[in-house]
Amino acid sequence: MIQPGQRAVVDIPFGKLYTHTELNIGAHVVHGKRPGPVLLITSALHGDEINGVEICRRLLKMPKLNQLRGTLVVVPIVNTYGFVQQSRYLPDRRDLNRSFPGSEKGSLGSRMAYQFTERILKQCTHVIDLHTGAIHRSNLPQVRASAKDKVALQMAEVFNAPIIIKAASREGTMRGTANALGIPIILYEAGEALRFDEQSIKIGVHGILNVMQDLRMFSPSKKAVKTGSLFSKKSSWIRAEHDGIARYYVGLGQTVQQGDVLAHIYSPYSDFEVAVEASFNGIVIGRNNLPLVNEGEALFHIAEVSSLDEAEKTLDAITDEVDAAMPSILGVV
Repeated sequence: MIQPGQRAVVDIPFGKLYTHTELNIGAHVVHGKRPGPVLLITSALHGDEINGVEICRRLLKMPKLNQLRGTLVVVPIVNTYGFVQQSRYLPDRRDLNRSFPGSEKGSLGSRMAYQFTERILKQCTHVIDLHTGAIHRSNLPQVRASAKDKVALQMAEVFNAPIIIKAASREGTMRGTANALGIPIILYEAGEALRFDEQSIKIGVHGILNVMQDLRMFSPSKKAVKTGSLFSKKSSWIRAEHDGIARYYVGLGQTVQQGDVLAHIYSPYSDFEVAVEASFNGIVIGRNNLPLVNEGEALFHIAEVSSLDEAEKTLDAITDEVDAAMPSILGVV
């Protein structure tokens, strides 16, 4: 039992490797002196998505946690198997984040998801799940939340990432299980697998602190949490219609209009070259970083927004706000 005003790391055994090596999931529990919400922060559900691990490290170093009201539960590495192997998946190639809520007697992923749901998720009142893009794909910092959950939308708004995607959860995900249990949850996507992205990390730390402030896990602040994220109800990937080598012209956070040329794909064996064009107006929130592409490969993830001019202003304002705020709240690099 962790007493009020104390903190500890709780190791939860989740199985063994075939070498008989035990693997645990380490949960940092910071129990405030006063009662309040129980906020769960999770990272590396996909083992190669390591940006969130650094976000968790910086969060746990915060001097502000000494003033905590309620309980903060931080699990920097959920998928320990994938993390050890620098892989998105479990050893049996299953996706842990498609295995929830799991079962006691199912596959490895199903058993891990079941234990995590029963022993950790169900004990919490709010959740922030940290992710990155897949390998060779980068995501603009963004938050995803269910349009039907008002508490989750409030969390998403005060997080203050550049963009909020109102999206239903997928079957088998932890977000879907939390939704079914009535636990407000948001998902933060930023950066690329197996890479640290400093701006994404800063926005992540700042966003979590914003949510904690809004949940009154800290003493009321005279400075209100700013909100200025863009909302998007629809996003889609633009895919390669031909295989070849791509030259990309636009990056994350850039606004595009229908018909804009985003890239060219050419053949190294002939004069063949084809343009990749934007099919609608929006902002680039995800991009393939690998120039070698196959037919049908996802190249650009574009979110529809109400105003392209407003989108550019919002991105600049949020970046400036985070850069200005971090030295005063971090106290650690």
